[in-house]
Amino acid sequence: MTKQKLPTPPAHTEWFQDWFNSPYYHLLYKNRDETEAKKFIDRLLAELKPPDGAFVLDLACGKGRYSRYLAEKGFDVTGLDIAKESILFAQQFENEHLTFFQHDMRLPFRINYFDYIFNFFTSFGYFEKEKDHLKTVVNIARGLRPEGKFVLDFFNSKKVISGLRMNEIKQVDEVVFHIQRRVDEAGYILKNIQFGDEGKHFSFTERVRAFTLNDFQVLFGKAGLKIARTFGSYQLEKFDETTSDRLILVGCRAISDFGFRISETSGET
Repeated sequence: MTKQKLPTPPAHTEWFQDWFNSPYYHLLYKNRDETEAKKFIDRLLAELKPPDGAFVLDLACGKGRYSRYLAEKGFDVTGLDIAKESILFAQQFENEHLTFFQHDMRLPFRINYFDYIFNFFTSFGYFEKEKDHLKTVVNIARGLRPEGKFVLDFFNSKKVISGLRMNEIKQVDEVVFHIQRRVDEAGYILKNIQFGDEGKHFSFTERVRAFTLNDFQVLFGKAGLKIARTFGSYQLEKFDETTSDRLILVGCRAISDFGFRISETSGET
């Protein structure tokens, strides 16, 4: 498959470009519960009921673990991520129904192409400028086919902030990570990560906008999307802004009829 030439991302380096390309990022998060993540995807697919061969975009795919899982389910999957090293790793798994591209989500990719666009595991809200978040959602709306659906999996910012763990020390293999968290005046949750290895000191700061459900409703509306469903956990329980761990949104283009089954056990907007 011939790879298309994509727009060049901004020349300056932003925090997520450095951190996501670092081997220490993958070390710190290597013990994530992959079984739980795959069960979540299975539940989501059971709810959405995508047909075999549906065109799927895994936006901010990292090393492509879940893109590969989706392709195994019978979908035609494209994985996008800004981290060059992650995409180079993922490309070794490409086949007729699975491709990967390095790409900045603020830039257009394919128009009116995807049946489903997924953004898993809080891979949104990283940008310094609000207009860049809007650009991303606009590109998502443009990338969907008229009946396409978009799933955004985000943390429940209100619960995260209320229970924020300010200081933490975490050892992974031989590396000891010193982690400090805070909320800044602009509404971002900051996570400063410092550690030493091989005689060198490293410091990275994750910065994620603490979007609420109301914030997303406004943002989606500006991009021509509507939120059709909300869930509050990976078990697809009803969302509650005080108690839910996650804020999972299922959206569609505002002009289309969403049209999928509402189960008795699932949360509704």
